[in-house]
Amino acid sequence: MAGETDRKSFVIGGAEIAAPRLEPALYLVATPIGNLGDITLRALETLAGADILACEDTRVTRVLLERYGIRRPMTAYHEHNEAQATPRMIAAIEAGRSVARASDAGTPLVSDPGFRLVRAAQEKGLRVVPVPGASAVLAALTASGLATDSFLFGGFLPSKAGQRAKRLETLATVPATLLFFESPRRLAQSLRAMAETLGERQAVVARELTKAFEEVRRGTLAELADHYEETGSPRGEVVVCVASPGEAGPTDAGETDRLLLALSAEMSASKAAGEAARMTGGRKSDLYQRLLVLKDFSDDG
Repeated sequence: MAGETDRKSFVIGGAEIAAPRLEPALYLVATPIGNLGDITLRALETLAGADILACEDTRVTRVLLERYGIRRPMTAYHEHNEAQATPRMIAAIEAGRSVARASDAGTPLVSDPGFRLVRAAQEKGLRVVPVPGASAVLAALTASGLATDSFLFGGFLPSKAGQRAKRLETLATVPATLLFFESPRRLAQSLRAMAETLGERQAVVARELTKAFEEVRRGTLAELADHYEETGSPRGEVVVCVASPGEAGPTDAGETDRLLLALSAEMSASKAAGEAARMTGGRKSDLYQRLLVLKDFSDDG
């Protein structure tokens, strides 16, 4: 942008740090999904040091750059101009320049423009360098309490009911935790469609991850659909995690105890017992009393 200074440095804790020179390549830079403190040092070096910084929305990226004292021009790269911008980016790399493709939030190319650029760079034999970092998909999965040894990311489900149902039918027998992005305004109807097609599975709605109003709500698909039908569309970005076929909630005493303690770290004892009851099929009153015993034992220990 006109008037900006390309300083090739960043600031942390008041100290200005020079960014190293980058080799000619396409760098895919993951950025925070909410909390700007989640940026990596390598990402800052790349954002500050690349010859060309391409981002989906310069207004969004500017907030991150200003947080870390990066003063440099940016160029837009989004779904509406990627056909025209891709050849320019490729030509720049071939001419010996470094190009950084930064996401608005999270990891580039995950429901985000950039695939065309990566494919073009590979076809030209140019180096493609991932600069990993935050990912809403993985953040939701790890907080869900569902199996993490095998999972499938399904992106956004179709908005039309018939197409959505067909898509869910193809995924119904996949032996893995299913992960989806979803629009807040379609969340309730998508959860209802999942409940009807996938059955009575445990699920998690992770919303506004790393932000001030972060929420990780657990229950069956039907229970979650009921909740959001009653409360209305939530705000913010949403990831839905769905248990694999046959995956049940904790059943033995040890697993239930661990679940109760984990839930009580996030909410009151009464709410923790209620959530555990929905996940295990146990009685809330019994689980509440068990949690009080566990917490007393933990405090004594």
